[in-house]
Amino acid sequence: MKIRNLFIYLFLFGSITIKAQDTLKNVTLPDFIVTAQKDPEYEKKYQRLVYNVKKALPYAKLAAFRYQMLEQNLQLLPTEKARKAYLKKTEANIKDQFMDDLKGLTVSQGKILIKLIYRETGRTTYDLLETYRGNFTAYFWQGMTKFYGGNLKDEYNPIEDWQIEQIIKQLGFE
Repeated sequence: MKIRNLFIYLFLFGSITIKAQDTLKNVTLPDFIVTAQKDPEYEKKYQRLVYNVKKALPYAKLAAFRYQMLEQNLQLLPTEKARKAYLKKTEANIKDQFMDDLKGLTVSQGKILIKLIYRETGRTTYDLLETYRGNFTAYFWQGMTKFYGGNLKDEYNPIEDWQIEQIIKQLGFE
């Protein structure tokens, strides 16, 4: 590159670097601002998801706590008869305490709750029902859930459900 052309190039385009007989361009671009256009439909769906997660997450946390306590207490009981009595008593307490609230959840909140229960316990809702209530009960509730477009065998995947994971982190429930 001729010296004259080099100075013109430097004046117009910034600087160059010469390394081992090779010329590399260093170009400084003018500042610019990138603005993202907000999609109101996406924002509305996201805010609805935030609302649904806020509604379902406390129940999932409570379910995980109850599950852990149930497991610990069942191990302490000596006989199968005592375990069954304890399960019936616990189920009645849970129904009395939460059934009205859970009936008030929407279908979307129910689907999120199923995934969040898996996230908190490491087991699907279907597995939990099958373990503690039996095959027939689990099958019955799976059918009812399928009727409304859900699935008790849904698992939580933080990659697929990244928005839910992000919302949980923002809420501070990690």
